[in-house]
Amino acid sequence: MAHAVMTHTQNQATVNYDALPTGTQDLVDHLLTQADNTANATEYNTLMTALIAVTGITGARHNDIRKCACPACYCDRIFDADAPDALVTEESNGYNLGRLQCPDCADEHPRPVED
Repeated sequence: MAHAVMTHTQNQATVNYDALPTGTQDLVDHLLTQADNTANATEYNTLMTALIAVTGITGARHNDIRKCACPACYCDRIFDADAPDALVTEESNGYNLGRLQCPDCADEHPRPVED
């Protein structure tokens, strides 16, 4: 009798930007810039889908990722922008991508946006 074996893959919620090959870093920067500046929701979603595929992040809740914008330690994490513990450090001011601290930086040394 044959038995089915199910394997469960763990979500990769963050990626170290500096660990990516230089060409991939360039592509990530290019796609993030395009996503930040597009006025088209379909294009934005397509760019985020491409970013998720390029970085290998899995489990992004709403197809939205960011590079950590921590002003304290210059963290290199790319992470799910909808992570419950992410912290807004700067409003988007006319752009699509607000600046966020990853959950680790938000916990260790929070720098919330000033009201």
